[in-house]
Amino acid sequence: MALGSLSKKKGSKSSKGPPKKKQKGDLFTEKRPEKADLSDDSDVSNEEVEELENFDEDSGSELLSGDVDPLADDFLQGSDDFYVIWFDLEENSGSDSAAGSDGSDSDSEVSDIERKSRALDERRAREEKDAEDELQTNIAEESDEFWLPTEEELEAEANRPPDLQNLQRRIQEIVRVLSNFKDLRQEGAKRKDYIEQLKMDLSSYYGYNDFLIGVLIEMFPVNELLELINAFEKPRPICLRTNTLKARRRDLAEVLLKRGVNLDPLSKWSKVGLVVYDSQVPIGATPEYMAGLYMLQSANSFLPVMALAPQEKERIVDMAAAPGGKTTYVAALMKNTGIIYANEMKEPRLKSLTANLNRMGVTNTIVCNYDGRELPKVLGLNSVDRVLLDAPCSGTGVISKDESVKTSKSLEDIEKSAQLQKQLILNAIDMVDANSKSGGYIVYSTCSMMIAENEAVVDYALKKRNVKVVPCGLDFGRPGYTRFREYRFHPSLDKTRRFYPHVHNMDGFFVAKLKKVSNSLPTAAAAEAVQSTEQAPLSSEKDVESVEEAPLSSVEDAVEGSVRPSKEDSNKKNNPGRIKREHQNGNGAPKPAADKRRERKFPFRKEVPRRTEIIKAREEKRQALRGTKRKGEGSK
Repeated sequence: MALGSLSKKKGSKSSKGPPKKKQKGDLFTEKRPEKADLSDDSDVSNEEVEELENFDEDSGSELLSGDVDPLADDFLQGSDDFYVIWFDLEENSGSDSAAGSDGSDSDSEVSDIERKSRALDERRAREEKDAEDELQTNIAEESDEFWLPTEEELEAEANRPPDLQNLQRRIQEIVRVLSNFKDLRQEGAKRKDYIEQLKMDLSSYYGYNDFLIGVLIEMFPVNELLELINAFEKPRPICLRTNTLKARRRDLAEVLLKRGVNLDPLSKWSKVGLVVYDSQVPIGATPEYMAGLYMLQSANSFLPVMALAPQEKERIVDMAAAPGGKTTYVAALMKNTGIIYANEMKEPRLKSLTANLNRMGVTNTIVCNYDGRELPKVLGLNSVDRVLLDAPCSGTGVISKDESVKTSKSLEDIEKSAQLQKQLILNAIDMVDANSKSGGYIVYSTCSMMIAENEAVVDYALKKRNVKVVPCGLDFGRPGYTRFREYRFHPSLDKTRRFYPHVHNMDGFFVAKLKKVSNSLPTAAAAEAVQSTEQAPLSSEKDVESVEEAPLSSVEDAVEGSVRPSKEDSNKKNNPGRIKREHQNGNGAPKPAADKRRERKFPFRKEVPRRTEIIKAREEKRQALRGTKRKGEGSK
């Protein structure tokens, strides 16, 4: 059957004409090894193999000697004959092996497959074993034990350029050891040694001075500290605030999107903010910006105004207003009603403040140029409803904007800023009227991370004035510190809020909201003021009541006038007998020399008739009380 089929296919092949020469030759060339395998098979006879080889030679010669164009026939059409021949051979071979073979061929094929499969399994197992050995080697090389560098190694590092990769690896290792110090610490090493080395490496790698990096290490755990420092190295997103006096946020977003600005709403806590990812036009020079539809403003600047929550028709003071972002936000919330006093101490910054007020369409604001500590004398005590104090600070929360802060700030700078902030917050409290129907609030904020400029200042105000801390109205942010190292603050300071770049993706910020309880000073401060001014202790509770009923201005002047008591005053405090003798001789009244010294020190405070009458009335009452007391003692 095989020979008959071969002859038939051969005849049909000659009648059709030869196909592509090269392609047909390639087909036969590829199949020749399989035919050679057939010759080894015991089931196929030698005669069939010889006829098949003769057929290959004849057909190949015919293909090569044909005059017909090889491109005339289709490639697939010419290849059908070979597959038919191969199918016949397979069919004959299968029938013969099924008839008389003992299965040795199939056994050999199975054994070949098994041998190859076993070889693949062995190679896979060998690769897995090599990978495991390599992993164990790497683990052995990178042991959990980290050794601090010796003094010789540190000296060698100091004499050559810094190896940033080595510094970064050592920082990560120290952080890992400190996170599990009990199990990973080097034998004989103390935590202080690791902290000191971490300070040196962070200072070298990120460029901080020793003071600032030391304070940050004390404030944050080492893992969070690394996240904070890395966040300072990245810029914060660009934010816009929609001016609701002129536009709505949805309409503004649509217009800016058409101009090629890629933006989104800022967050769910703001109804007017937009965050800009990229822009094809300068975002600070669009027609919408020039028309005052929006203000370029960082996200953290929204927070103090939201905490202040200004109401319509109120009198509000912004003690440090330039360049006007917060002032214009307050005006928008008030809908251009009421009065806003926008104060700025630095005269060159008044230009940007007035320009932004005009551009944003604000009409209820009065711009003034005073030192914030003098505003109570200008605007009056207890004269406004709310005060916003975004105090001047060290700027340690905006390092991403000003990297010079890393090296320029010192302990003296922080103390100087804190002293100024304490003075400003007391004056801000004095301007607010505690009896205001809708107000009586003070918002204090800084862009600093330092506790001395934030919680310590608010705690100082709680001791010096009748105020209390109230919730800021912000549903996010971390609570302020109530205790830090050896310092203990008022428990209500946990209502203040801190914001960090690595947590909230905005500059470091602090916000506190105070409510003024009373327009009078605390009792302890009033008693101390009267004692230092009158130079004698109070003899009964009635005197204390008379002091509490006195106007705040007289008590405040007494406090400020007693900052530096004279030697005579200190001698009188230390010698009560001398005070008694002076009163008996009729010399208890204040001497003109003391008044002159007070006028030289505080030239803007002059004696008014009302205050003089109050002092005389107190003195007469005190003399009468002491006279009755002496008569009672004599009668006994």
